[in-house]
Amino acid sequence: MALVNDPVLYERRGVSAVLTINRPEARNAVNGTVAAALLDGYRRFEDDRDATILVLTGAGEEAFCAGADLKAIDTVRDRHEGPLGFTRLTATKPTIAAVSGWCVAGGLELALWCDLRIAAEGSTFGCFERRFGVPLIDGGTQRLPRIVGLGRALEIMMTGRPVLLDEAYRIGLVNEMVPRGQHLVRALALAETLARFPWPTLLADRAAALAGSGLPLEHGLAIEARLGRAVLEEAKQGAARFAGGEGRKGSFRP
Repeated sequence: MALVNDPVLYERRGVSAVLTINRPEARNAVNGTVAAALLDGYRRFEDDRDATILVLTGAGEEAFCAGADLKAIDTVRDRHEGPLGFTRLTATKPTIAAVSGWCVAGGLELALWCDLRIAAEGSTFGCFERRFGVPLIDGGTQRLPRIVGLGRALEIMMTGRPVLLDEAYRIGLVNEMVPRGQHLVRALALAETLARFPWPTLLADRAAALAGSGLPLEHGLAIEARLGRAVLEEAKQGAARFAGGEGRKGSFRP
């Protein structure tokens, strides 16, 4: 059972596992202890067959995560899985970042690791480590260009400027904006919606998109075909439901 003073909290909420960085007094900055706990929480999620979606968030509303704790930078190891915990791993199930407040430096890289990002009013993004000469080593140089495009990503990374929520939403860095204090509520609701879809095909489509990102089109199409064939029986069942009248004229609601 997680304790309120644990550096990272793991909690089951419906279909979701909620992983909370629990250092609000330090804007949820990640030191070595937090990084190790994040990796443990990620592994727990992967091993939990009943947890279908991971929601990553930060305690309080001031910050999702301000990145690595530069006051304790010597405690953060360049581990194989990623300095901030699990950022060099790929989850086998969907992930959502529920963001409020500062989402900067390594915190932005943690949010970029997630499939989707829900952000509350007042949230701010950016590569603030630029001013301190700290490199992006938790996936930011690779994931940010894939999400917002190379030109925008280079400008955000090289200038280190703040990206306010309206801009983050406009350029596709954020999937959805919500009122202040509603980021976790909305992320959990979205998780419930996703979990009601036929699961094998959702996982296959997600895996194909992730595996094919950045590859030549023909390679990506081969991945899509291989993963699609693996869930063909699920597709046949869906086609039968459609033939029976379910979902026509937009009547289906997951």
